Amino acid sequence: MGSFSIWHWLIVLLVVVLIFGTKKLKNIGSDLGGAVKGFKDGVRGGADGSPETPAAPQQQVGAQRSADPHTVDVEAKSKS
Repeated sequence: MGSFSIWHWLIVLLVVVLIFGTKKLKNIGSDLGGAVKGFKDGVRGGADGSPETPAAPQQQVGAQRSADPHTVDVEAKSKS
């Protein structure tokens, strides 16, 4: 009662193929395989000793507040 026999799994497989069709199942399988390959390449890339150095984050202008009370905070716009 606790486990399914091989016949149960074959019937489930047959129903899944009838519902989704072989073409859609093939596309899902290739997408899943590509995702797993990309994940493995990403993990392997970090372990080979040559880690990719991320670009330094750009500093935002508005993040620095001046201590000068005469400074006016404005937004520059270009002419169109």
